[in-house]
Amino acid sequence: MHGRLASWLVRVSRPSAAVGIAVGAGFTVVETLLVVPLRQVAPMEALALVYLPGVLVVSTVWGLWSGVATSILSALAFDYFHTPPIGRFQTGDWRDWLGLSVYLMVATVSGSLAQLARARALESIERKREADAVAEMTRLILGADDVRAVLPEASDRIAYAMQLPYAAIEPDPVPQREGQIQLPLDPGALVVPGDIPDRVLRRLRDGVVPGLSTVLRAGGSLQANRAGLQALLAQQAALRRVAVLVANGVAFTEIVAAVAIEAADLFNADATRVWRWDGPRTVTGVAEYNREPGSESTLGKQVDVADGVAELALHRSRPARIDSYEGRSGPLADLAHAGGMHASVGAPIVVEGRVWGVVVALWRRAGPPPPGIEHELAKFTELVATAIANTESRAELTASRARLVFAADEARRGIERELHDTVQQRLISLGLELRFAEAMIPEEFGEVRSRLSDTSAGLSAAFENLQRIVRGIHPALLSQGGLVPAVKALARRSAVPVAVHGGLNHRLPGYVEVAAYHVISEALANSAKHADVSEVSVEIDVVADESAPGEILTVTVHDDSAGDADPNQGSGLAGLRDRVEALGGTFTLTNPAGAGTSVNVKLPMAGQGRQGLEADRSSGGT
Repeated sequence: MHGRLASWLVRVSRPSAAVGIAVGAGFTVVETLLVVPLRQVAPMEALALVYLPGVLVVSTVWGLWSGVATSILSALAFDYFHTPPIGRFQTGDWRDWLGLSVYLMVATVSGSLAQLARARALESIERKREADAVAEMTRLILGADDVRAVLPEASDRIAYAMQLPYAAIEPDPVPQREGQIQLPLDPGALVVPGDIPDRVLRRLRDGVVPGLSTVLRAGGSLQANRAGLQALLAQQAALRRVAVLVANGVAFTEIVAAVAIEAADLFNADATRVWRWDGPRTVTGVAEYNREPGSESTLGKQVDVADGVAELALHRSRPARIDSYEGRSGPLADLAHAGGMHASVGAPIVVEGRVWGVVVALWRRAGPPPPGIEHELAKFTELVATAIANTESRAELTASRARLVFAADEARRGIERELHDTVQQRLISLGLELRFAEAMIPEEFGEVRSRLSDTSAGLSAAFENLQRIVRGIHPALLSQGGLVPAVKALARRSAVPVAVHGGLNHRLPGYVEVAAYHVISEALANSAKHADVSEVSVEIDVVADESAPGEILTVTVHDDSAGDADPNQGSGLAGLRDRVEALGGTFTLTNPAGAGTSVNVKLPMAGQGRQGLEADRSSGGT
């Protein structure tokens, strides 16, 4: 209660002077009337103290001069109404002057103390406003993604807190203007009107400017860190997308195309190129991205690297940059000029210690690329190098598997030739000798002739079994007539009816024919195991390869069984899958319930099997 009353008495905003005059007059009237009954119980000198509350209140609330006026009015009222002679002023009585002096002294002391308290309260309010303004600016600036965008609002907060007509936070140097004061910030300046009071100017210089400078520096640093973090997140996301492609074994052409797109988006480049290094001075384009369509394509184009960023990156084996192509010439520089490119950076692709190629990013805008961007680009080249290494490893693995298949086929051919040229011929010779011996034995030795006849028949059966084994190892008809005749011969020996549909009119590489023959043979053998199979169809065709130059042999074996074949059970179909995949092909088994079983095989006739083809030809195959 007392605290609230004291706060009201010394509040910063005073009531109007008219209210002060009325309150002073009211106090004087009330106090004059109050003295009348008190004259009966108190001496007249003590009754002068009754007028002190009015003087104290008025001087405290309305200031010194209002207190002086109230003091004089109170002294006159006391002298006129209560000091003999009543109804007249006695200026010669020293006691009246003493009372007036006391009133004036109380008014002076209370007014001064109130003014001091009021000044302290005003200073406290101003400091609170300053603190609130700095806190609001801190939240505003530190929470903004773009510090410059919130500076007008922060300036308004300062103007409101300091009760200024306007204030402006300028982050950049501005020319000095008449009627304005510039308070230096780091960075920039705070611009305020030039006619503000010195007290406000001191408050700005000593209280607001230091905190504002600190907040601006922190905001700028936070914005830079936030931008760097966002750039890092974007870079990591782009790298992760490319890494997923690498991990999934996507084709190399798709990976380098993705690198070109991701690098252009991440670094805001107008174009990106991936060049393969072919020799000391030439590169070939393997991927590109152009933000504006219509630019000259570099895919598959062989270019001299002279005087280009590719030359710097390749020969130095580290990232390089060209801040301007102005005045430069050469094939790559001419391509840059033709595309309107102004600058570029490049990073080499290093695979297992050797420089494989280079990734280049180009910009049309004037001015050099951002600092250090070539080193950021190098992070993409590391993924490209991983993709190339993985591709080469997979190619080497596939080639090694293909060599094993070719070696096994060659061993089969060798066994088939050895059996055909030696064992089969020897069995035929032994059979003839037995028949000749049987014919030479007289008829009276019937038992001996019967035994020789049985032995000859057994030898013929063994010969037929050996022929079947030889055909299973490597049928001679496959080498002599090709795939379709060999498959038709296989169909004729099948236990179930087989319809062969083949549109081939030329021979295929030997490794392809052997693989396809064994797939068909194993599929027919599996179909023959099922009693519910009534018919099997075999379709053989050659189609164009959509993913690479060349052709693909497609083989489909379908039966009308219940559809329960499983390539993971046993070694037959699983082994065929391994053989097909070793040659770069695909093996698909579909067996929906009640719809039969289908084996689909695709075998490329270029690329992985080229070594086997050459080996096959050198050994007398097709």
